[in-house]
Amino acid sequence: MDFGVVLQTNPPASRVVELTQYAEDAGFGYGWTFDSHVLWEEPFVIYSRMLAATERMIVGPMVTNPGTRDWTVIASLFATLDEMSGGRTICGMGRGDSALRYINDKPTTLATMRDAMDVIKRLVAGEEVAYNGKALRIPWVTPGRTLPMWGAGYGPKALTMIGESCDGFILQLADPYLVEWTAKYVRNAAAAVGRNPDDVTICVAAPAYVGDDLAHQRDQVRWFGGMVGNHVADLVARYGTDESMVPRALSEYIKARAGYDYAHHGKAGNPTTDFVPDEVVDRFCVLGPVEEHIRRMRELRDLGVDQFAIYLMHDAQEATLDAYGSAVIPALT
Repeated sequence: MDFGVVLQTNPPASRVVELTQYAEDAGFGYGWTFDSHVLWEEPFVIYSRMLAATERMIVGPMVTNPGTRDWTVIASLFATLDEMSGGRTICGMGRGDSALRYINDKPTTLATMRDAMDVIKRLVAGEEVAYNGKALRIPWVTPGRTLPMWGAGYGPKALTMIGESCDGFILQLADPYLVEWTAKYVRNAAAAVGRNPDDVTICVAAPAYVGDDLAHQRDQVRWFGGMVGNHVADLVARYGTDESMVPRALSEYIKARAGYDYAHHGKAGNPTTDFVPDEVVDRFCVLGPVEEHIRRMRELRDLGVDQFAIYLMHDAQEATLDAYGSAVIPALT
């Protein structure tokens, strides 16, 4: 089982680089960041520093989207970073939530997401693509590079598309029941188009906080239930409350959701996430003493999860990385 760390690119950028180095030293193999270009600093600039400061870590966005940058720009960014780092990048892709909604735009469609991933992946590999009515290839790319393309989503249509098209699946919550439910959709979709389901990497991403003060931990990561609630609200608007399409474990808690302020997105103390109950925080996140983290990681591993990525937006960043480096990661590897 691999481990990653997910950071926000809040200034100073040097702090992001520092935590990336700290995580690699603790045994983490992946360094991810949010990608909302107005809310936080531009991540692709910081990736060059993260890659230069590490030796083995694979770096990329969790997640970018096809709407805020031209697809050829995204491809050129990854190809450039790969040339500089020896191929240590990865692309997490979604439809766009905070990045697009904060600038008063809408998330892209799943069809656009699928098409963008195909174009970006093939351009980074040095292949020719049809783009804007033109046959296009990046001439300076060394052919053959495979950019891992992992898709993020929750609903049946997104999960099916990910299973059909993506190298990996990112699920942004750590509830074992929902991990099993969503991963089944992805694997079945992969098998239906003749892919080996085991070739689709399963990545679970959620806040983890190691410590004994459970009430404080919950308050520090309650924001995550609000972030997930944005996507759940979209699903309920599309599918209603049909449990075959949206599990009750997802839809029930957002009934008290009154709205969401993206100015506090991904931050402890977000005032628009008070509707998230403790029970949801405990299911979606990984909290408590180190023994509970080891137990949950083993449970996720047994469900077929290949990577657990920690959202590190709380007040015990180094302490949590230390605990994972000294106890959790060794127990799982």
